[in-house]
Amino acid sequence: MSQGHMEVTALLEPCGKEEHPDCGIRDVLTRVGDKWSVLVIVELASGTRRFRELQRAIDGISQRMLTLTVRRLERDGLVARTVFPTVPAQVTYELTDLGSSLTHLVKQLADWSLAHREDIANSRTDYDVANPDHTIH
Repeated sequence: MSQGHMEVTALLEPCGKEEHPDCGIRDVLTRVGDKWSVLVIVELASGTRRFRELQRAIDGISQRMLTLTVRRLERDGLVARTVFPTVPAQVTYELTDLGSSLTHLVKQLADWSLAHREDIANSRTDYDVANPDHTIH
């Protein structure tokens, strides 16, 4: 591992174990790279959303998974949760400055995914034909 790489990970040190110099990067990528987190960040990049608006906008996410995702993103400082004292309570979510700094990277990943989804689908088909007994999905 390069010295520069170790210096970057040393700044994060979530696990602090010397034998895991990449754990800082892994920890952050685990959160930011999670499919639901990416979709929440993409949705919030357009502005503040209520919980139900997020749930409707993100196809396939359950209420429980959305709750866990926004809580994790809030814990990591990427999303701000605001509760308004109404009956029933209204809750909104928005990206923090830190979360907003991710949007250009997430957008690039989303754009790349859209541009190459057909290539990836073709590669998967070719692989499946060449390896009929595989269990990779």
